[in-house]
Amino acid sequence: MPGKYDAIIVGAGPAGIFSALELIKKRKNTKILIVEKGRDIDRRICPSKEKSTGCHNCSPCSIVSGWGGAGAFSDGKLTLSPEVGGSLELYVGDQELTALIDYVDRIYLDFGAPGLVYGLEHKEEIREFQRRATQADLKLIPVPIRHLGTGRCMEILRRMKEYLVSSGVEVRTDCKVERVLAEGGAVTGISVAGGEKISGRHVILAPGREGAQWLSGVARELDIKTEVNPVDIGVRVEIPAEIMEHLTRVFYESKFIYYSKTFDDKVRTFCMNPYGEVVLENNGGLITVNGHTHAYKKTGNTNFAVLVSKTFTEPFKEPIAYGKYVASLANLLGGGVIIQRLGDLVGGQRTTVSRLNKCLTVPTLAEATPGDLSLVFPYRHLVAIVEMLKALDAIAPGVYSRYTLLYGVEVKFYSSRLSLSSSLETHVRNLFASGDGAGVTRGLAQASSAGVAVAREIARRLG
Repeated sequence: MPGKYDAIIVGAGPAGIFSALELIKKRKNTKILIVEKGRDIDRRICPSKEKSTGCHNCSPCSIVSGWGGAGAFSDGKLTLSPEVGGSLELYVGDQELTALIDYVDRIYLDFGAPGLVYGLEHKEEIREFQRRATQADLKLIPVPIRHLGTGRCMEILRRMKEYLVSSGVEVRTDCKVERVLAEGGAVTGISVAGGEKISGRHVILAPGREGAQWLSGVARELDIKTEVNPVDIGVRVEIPAEIMEHLTRVFYESKFIYYSKTFDDKVRTFCMNPYGEVVLENNGGLITVNGHTHAYKKTGNTNFAVLVSKTFTEPFKEPIAYGKYVASLANLLGGGVIIQRLGDLVGGQRTTVSRLNKCLTVPTLAEATPGDLSLVFPYRHLVAIVEMLKALDAIAPGVYSRYTLLYGVEVKFYSSRLSLSSSLETHVRNLFASGDGAGVTRGLAQASSAGVAVAREIARRLG
């Protein structure tokens, strides 16, 4: 097993990158290898986006895999509050998580993040929005947000890679990890595609959301217990930007939580993109939907996700499989992502090309297929989504319009929460798991913080 490394990091998303940044800072001569199955930052090109065609089913998908992880092509929002973005506080504590988020925020600033933070001013307006939200049975969670923007986010990630490489960190992209190797209750390294075995004293598993299912397989092989997380399934909503402008001007991203009156299911808004665009994602051959806001170019629309959270109990323990099944129905019926006007959905009719052409909201994702989402989603999910949009209309009149566009399916696979210690270590000695793929975090800030937490523990052990 050639190349003894102090730390092998599987995954080059924020958790993996910040583990490497912190290890280098704490111990400059640390021998580190980062292994990433996707492409390098400058080779992450989406053919369907470049040519405005349907998804080419690239494997791996450059939108969700490669240097920078799924966040590279996101609009790069840092939620600077421990209240949202994961459950890292369960491992490190609330006070430490607050300190970690502040710490990683300063590092993003060092690498070129903009200085503006939304949600720190306009206190009177925020209180009024919260009052109106309560009257509509909504909970508004005001959080400070630093927006990097698609484009600028890529620039920051490129600088981080250049810094790590110049500091002696070895990076292998286009390199898929096949197995995690262990002996005598301790990790010994990894094996990669082609059969090469690479030894390491510590291994950090940070594969991101796209690698959640792979991580579940590793857990089964190494007998690591997992807990079933909720699976979030819903739609991407697109409306004229003016409808949400009074909210996005203050918060940038408005985080609302609602419990449906019919089934008491939790529904939330997620990833709001003012003046942004709706985009495709390829999740292991499934075409799903997401949204971005670019740092340097704007559209006339705002988009955001409305997600229904569902926790499964005995005997079912495969929420990832369930989410993929729902998404596969949209792919089956529409050849990818389906788009539907809200008025058509409520009226019980399919959106056609002619009906879409009459829509006052002009879609930013031309590749989406007009169709009927009621043939895709379970009834209780549809009811929860429609109820949520009605409630939001009380805060932002115009959300519940017949011309509001719904894209489906959007699904977040946060379902492989591994059994971990307070230092994010598995029962296999010196094997750590971190970030969104491990079910610990749900966003850039907490994923980056988790990477720092793991790195500090490894640095302590290395001495």
